[in-house]
Amino acid sequence: MTIEPDARRVRVVPGGPMLVEGPVEVELPDGTSARSDRFVVALCACRRSRRFPFCDTSHRAKTRRT
Repeated sequence: MTIEPDARRVRVVPGGPMLVEGPVEVELPDGTSARSDRFVVALCACRRSRRFPFCDTSHRAKTRRT
């Protein structure tokens, strides 16, 4: 598979975030934007993140250790 030079690769993680090759600028529904200069950016797909649109792993189920 060949990717165009300006194209970004996006990988959808089942049950997790979308991983986007960075840097990225994300336009939000309210017209504002969020930017990340990281090499790979995890974008929240479940909207549970406190750092939305970026993933903070809130989608992971919390289990109690006994």
